[in-house]
Amino acid sequence: MHNFVDAIRFILRNGQIPGQPHFTTLTYYALGTLKITVLAMAISVAIGLPVGLWLGHLHRGSFVAINLGNVWRALPSLVVLAIGSAFLGIGLREVLLALVVLAVPPIITNAYVGVDEVDRDLSDAARGMGMTGWQVLTRVELPLAVPLVMAGVRTAALFVVSTTTLAAYAGFGDSLGEIVSNEASYHLYGILGAAICIALLAMAIEVGLALVQRALTPRPLRRAERLARPDELLVPQLEGV
Repeated sequence: MHNFVDAIRFILRNGQIPGQPHFTTLTYYALGTLKITVLAMAISVAIGLPVGLWLGHLHRGSFVAINLGNVWRALPSLVVLAIGSAFLGIGLREVLLALVVLAVPPIITNAYVGVDEVDRDLSDAARGMGMTGWQVLTRVELPLAVPLVMAGVRTAALFVVSTTTLAAYAGFGDSLGEIVSNEASYHLYGILGAAICIALLAMAIEVGLALVQRALTPRPLRRAERLARPDELLVPQLEGV
């Protein structure tokens, strides 16, 4: 309990310890952590989302989207860091590589499953109305797949923000991992304070992405208790196309 109280004080002091030289502020490290998370997620979404959506639209490549993705995700991040250091050296690029490797599989898997599970009768009906494959994907399948797609993005984001502590071990010091890996300077309560900040960042990102998911989800689907009969939810949309 004493360490927890000291951790709260450490946070309120913005990462400073009385009687010690001036340290880099906690705000700076938190913004650095957020920066790495945003960069890693931007790269991961740019890679994983198109692949997962297209494979789901084609109803092919389940092995690549699911099985290979799970094997990829099983790679320990420290192993990826060690391998990456041999080719990329030490620094931000290596950290981003490890985080992208961690984040891409759930994005691909959820995007694939979300689109693949859309009732194929709906896709056939849309094609019968003259829609192209791209229109079917973006105007029929993707809106219905938003909950599962966003679930993958949210899961990946939580993986990334909670793993940014490894950045300090890869030579990138502008993150909360710099505090976590330096008990000699920050003591146990400082590490606990940094861990609390990481947890708060994860919660904030989760809430933000949940709001994005709600905004992107069609109203009929948002009101439904579960994605059980998508044909009933999509009929009004198709009739208005």
